Amino acid sequence: MKYTTELTIDIPRSEFVKKFDDPDNMMYWQKGLLSYNYLTGEPGEEGSQMELHYQMGKRKLLLIETIIKRNMPYEFHATYDTKGVHNIQKNFFKDVEENKTLWVSESEFQFSGIFMKFMGFLMPGAFKKQSCQYLQDFKTFVETGKSVNASES
Repeated sequence: MKYTTELTIDIPRSEFVKKFDDPDNMMYWQKGLLSYNYLTGEPGEEGSQMELHYQMGKRKLLLIETIIKRNMPYEFHATYDTKGVHNIQKNFFKDVEENKTLWVSESEFQFSGIFMKFMGFLMPGAFKKQSCQYLQDFKTFVETGKSVNASES
């Protein structure tokens, strides 16, 4: 399953990248993120890996991020793996006006196992909706300082 989402954010690309590139900011725009831990490589660099721990309702989720391309301030690509799902994220950042940044995110989900293949087939809109929500939550965080976690900001 492949799709593209995009959103214009009202800050200059230099500021956008600074906020996007700081893993400590993820808690403010990735709902359910509990913690992250570096696993291998130089943090933030190509080839490095990090585990991300999420609480999604009653379910806990562990994702492994592997950075596959880092060409800041223009693009950032990574894979995210969890049981039954391999997600490839290609993110592009473009100046659209003096103080605005266009974030284009290309998502590809590859499913393994009958259950996850069925979920991908049955609910493709849920995956795209979640991707759009992350972009919107990042926009809210960088433009207003508001966190998705009410106790943080």
